Amino acid sequence: MSKQVMVRCTFERHAGAILEIFNEAILHSTALYDYEPRPPESMTGWFEAKRTGGFPVIGVEDGAGTLLGFGSYGVFRAWPAYKYTVEHSVYVHKEHRGRGLGRTLMRELIAAARQNGVHAMVGGIDASNAGSIALHEKLGFRHAGTLPQVGFKFGRWLDLAFYQLLLDTPAQPVDG
Repeated sequence: MSKQVMVRCTFERHAGAILEIFNEAILHSTALYDYEPRPPESMTGWFEAKRTGGFPVIGVEDGAGTLLGFGSYGVFRAWPAYKYTVEHSVYVHKEHRGRGLGRTLMRELIAAARQNGVHAMVGGIDASNAGSIALHEKLGFRHAGTLPQVGFKFGRWLDLAFYQLLLDTPAQPVDG
């Protein structure tokens, strides 16, 4: 395998590749509970939300600059008291799964969360996604609960499992 490089993703350089990864997941998996592929213009708002929220978009590229996977986090819930909690996601291009890229991206997201004073990382995972669940557990995430039959895709009900990692940050949390 060629050299891999961690990058901060930008709209200009990575929007098309991220959209391709998103749309493949929408069409062929329960990693996203969307039905229809996202249009290219959706990436403008997605990147803008990351920028204005101060949320990282971390990617891994091969030596040729091809995006192999990416991860990010964002708002968990919109109320102020949740300001130290984020919901994260990681996606790897279908041709590069099973090579440890998800773990690499997750470790980078956890480091970014610590640096940004996040206290709790939450992952909403389709309960049948054994690979993602195993990855989260290996990284110290704990099962926080499952919501049965909250999604419906591919002609079946889907259970959504929540996994949580508590960090030792921020050093001095404040109200408001």
